[in-house]
Amino acid sequence: MFSYGSYYYIIVGLQIFCAVHSYRRGTLSRWIFLIAFLPVIGSIIYLYSEVLSNRNNFRSTIKPTINVGAVLNPGANIKKLEEDLRFSDTFANKVKLADAYLATGLTDKAVDLYESSLTGAFAENEHVMMQLIAGYFEQGRYEEVIPLAKKLYHLPQFPRSKAHILYAMSLENIGNIEQAESEFKAMKGRYSYFEQRYQYGLFLMRAERYEDAEKIFTDMVDEEPQLGNMEKRNNRQWFTKAKEELRKISSLRNSA
Repeated sequence: MFSYGSYYYIIVGLQIFCAVHSYRRGTLSRWIFLIAFLPVIGSIIYLYSEVLSNRNNFRSTIKPTINVGAVLNPGANIKKLEEDLRFSDTFANKVKLADAYLATGLTDKAVDLYESSLTGAFAENEHVMMQLIAGYFEQGRYEEVIPLAKKLYHLPQFPRSKAHILYAMSLENIGNIEQAESEFKAMKGRYSYFEQRYQYGLFLMRAERYEDAEKIFTDMVDEEPQLGNMEKRNNRQWFTKAKEELRKISSLRNSA
């Protein structure tokens, strides 16, 4: 039988978990008052909004891509998906084929299919719009990335998505440098957002703001030893790339 004291420690533990999770994601300033002053309700809202929904979104995003046959023989997989679409011209078959086209670099074909699928009940499909952002960016259609990104901006998964990075880079490409930097800054957080922070560092490098870029890359590298093994593995490429950029900055400084 739980005593009142037992419930107290459970609630405190829940608060600590939410606060630490939020801190690692760089969102603590937005959540701290809700977690601190409404311990039970605030923590439940946080868990639903920032933990459970993101996990579900993550699973729904990666599940269709786990296809061993597609990895080993992408050409055969595309041929099968093309046959499926000829046999049954459905939204799902269009999107599966478009995803395969995009993943194998057939961007123009992917974009055509995505655009043709955005009709009727699927006119505002979030997955397709996310993928179209990637397709338009690859095609250099930066002006068309921006309205799509604005439609998706309110989604809880958008801040950590590849689409958000491409939105910021599209703003830069059309000359809206100030807003682009604002979007990159919105994707910062200690012990997280490593791809986003790496891309922000490159943005600063392109602007020849080498000291600011160095700070971004150095912070990333310094945080690596504090991460768990899985987090290190998942983000290894960004730590490697950050170290490469630090070497470039050092070389530039030495040659000056």
